[in-house]
Parts: sequence; C-alpha cells; structure tokens
Amino acid sequence: MPVYEYKALDKNGKSRKGIVNADSAGAARKKLRSSGNYPISIKESSAKEQRDEQGKSFSLNFFERVSAKEVHIFTRQLATLLGAKIPLVPSLASLVSQTSNPSFKKIIAQIKESVNEGNTLTNAMAEHPRVFSNIYINMIRAGEASGTLDIVMERLADFGENQEELRGKLSAALIYPIIMALICIGVLVILITYIIPNITQVFVEMDQVLPLPTRVLIGVSDFLKVYWLAVAIGVFILIIGMRFFLQTSTGRSLWDRFALRIPIIGKVLQKIILARFASTLGSLLQSGVALIASMEIVKTIVNNSQVAQVIDEAIVQIREGKSMTISLSNSPWFPPMFIQMVGVGEQAGNLESMLTKVADAYEREVESAVTGMTALIEPLMIVAMGGVVGAIIISILLPIFEMNQMVG
Repeated sequence: MPVYEYKALDKNGKSRKGIVNADSAGAARKKLRSSGNYPISIKESSAKEQRDEQGKSFSLNFFERVSAKEVHIFTRQLATLLGAKIPLVPSLASLVSQTSNPSFKKIIAQIKESVNEGNTLTNAMAEHPRVFSNIYINMIRAGEASGTLDIVMERLADFGENQEELRGKLSAALIYPIIMALICIGVLVILITYIIPNITQVFVEMDQVLPLPTRVLIGVSDFLKVYWLAVAIGVFILIIGMRFFLQTSTGRSLWDRFALRIPIIGKVLQKIILARFASTLGSLLQSGVALIASMEIVKTIVNNSQVAQVIDEAIVQIREGKSMTISLSNSPWFPPMFIQMVGVGEQAGNLESMLTKVADAYEREVESAVTGMTALIEPLMIVAMGGVVGAIIISILLPIFEMNQMVG
C-alpha cells in the first residue's frame, strides 16, 4: 500500500504533518478527514513499497537502510511504552514521530496502520522481513499469544543490545591487527616495487654473479614492477572465485570445517557460535517459543554449516523423544561442559535460564580469548614484518660484503 506524507490542520486549527497509508491520494484525504484533520497537502512518499509475486518483499534504498541499532532502540522504546500500559497503536504512533530515519518512520507508520486495521503486530512486522528477523517475528508471535508482549519486547531489546555489544567488541579488537596488516603490506609493496630496484640497479650494472638471495629479490622486484596489474587482476579473480565457491554447499561445508579447526582462531569461533546458540535459544524459550521451533530458528543464525547440521540431527532426535543433552552430546563442536550445563537445566526444568547463564559465560570467554588473540597477533606481525625486512636488507648487503672481500 502506498505511503503518503501530509500536512493538515486539526480541529483546533493547529498544523500537523505525518504519514498515512492509503490506496490513493483521495483515500488518504478521506482517512484524514474521518480522523478530524483537514488536509492542506498530500504527496506520495519517494520510498515506495515494492512486493514480489507473493507480496512479501520490501526494497529499501541503499542510503535509507534501517540499522540494527535503530531496531534495538525502537524495540526498547516500544517495550517501555507497553510496560507503562499505553495501548499498542498509540505507542506506535508516538514512535513514528520520534524516529528520525525516513525509511524506518514509514515502516513504523505502515505497521501502525496495519495493526489499526485489525492485523496482529506479528503479521504487520512480517511484511518487512529485511528489518525484522525471523527470531524477532517468532518472539513477537509468542508474546502476543501469551499476552506478555511488553516482557517479550524487553527480552528482545536486551538480546539485541547484547549481541550488538559483543559484535562491537569483536570489531574493535580486530581493527588494530587489520590496520597493522594493511600497513605492512603497503610498506612491502613500496619497498619491492620502488626502493629496491633503485638500490639493486648498481649491482646489476657491475655485471658480476650476485648471491642467490639478491638474485631472488631482484627477480621478485622486476616481476612485480612489470606484471603488477596482472597480479592485481589475478588476486581479484581469485577472491571472486573463492566467494562463488563458498556460496556452494560443498565450498561452504569445507570452509566451515576448516575455520573451526584453525589453531587459536577456531576455538574463538567455536565459542562465538556457542554463545550465539545459547543466547538465542534461551531468549526464544523464555518468550514461549516451542523447543523444536526455537531450534529451527537457531539453526539459521549460527552461521556455520557444520554446527547447523548437528542442530538438524538434534531436532530429529528430539522429535523422537530424546533430550537435547543426548541429541547434542555426540557432536565435537559442543564441548562436555556445555552439554553438562544443558543437562542440569533440563533436569531442573529451567533450561532457558541455564542457557542464558551459559551464553553469559561463553561471551566472557570470547572477550578474553579475543583480547589474548589480538595481544598474540601484534608481536607475531612485528616479528614477521621484521623478518621480511631483515631478509631484504641481507639480500642487499651480501653483494657489498663480497665486493669488500674482493677489494681486500
């Protein structure tokens, strides 16, 4: 349904502006008049809703995307308003006026209109799958079914903020090593393609046999100087080819298995997956989503085909009547401590609470592991960079030493 931006006068003659959903401009005017407002101007919004053949796809302009942070803020605000016993439609109307992102403002307005017309909040949000994830929709559905929408919204806000905080810490920890790596590569490229040729030109003009390291250095320098474009194109093609390969089921499976087995990094990645698994599953169960449905959702967000396969097998076993502890115990990716804590939670009847504790424990381990990993990467990069530069210096100095011996 098109979205119209309007300016109108209310019954007291005060100017108002906002957004309204309607099939046409005439219908929008009629809807405004029926609500006691007198439209001055109405224009269709430039960000239009575009649906696919089944009417469930929403397209956003690249520069008008809705960020995860904006969704978390919206969730927290809506939870606060609902917790204060303000009805859903007025709460949504209040958030429309408070939202600064034009695209998100239009989406919230569409949700408000849909709810006002008698649809559930779940169905209204499901019309915008690029903004509200599958986890989000299922938790809202459970909250509406149980009559605890405000509590579920609070949990959603907590869950989203915790995930965003963890993601931010990981990104911040990796920024320095990435910058260091880029600087090292840049320095090496400048050394090999510009500085080394000028220095080694003297040795080449002497027309004498040079030491092997010096000849290798000159050869690499000459090759990169002449064929740098071909090398760049080759690297680009290799990256694109790898991306296409990783999009296949075979490529994805091989990469995910390899990633989990990389020394140090694999352990950190495994802890991230376990923290995400426990946190998401615990939040879904606390919100009233059934275990099987929760496992199906978690399978899509662990972002690792090896772990997703284990969850798939666990779902089959749980349907057959086995416990989650037994279903996960045969996997190498779920460590004994994790299984034991899940088993305690199942026996005590508070699995969701235990999963939350497990998630907190693994998130703390991830933070300390990432800190330790970045502390280890820094000296390794310095040693590697020093080794490469040292090899270059030795390759340059060897001919000079030989000339001194000949002169002597």
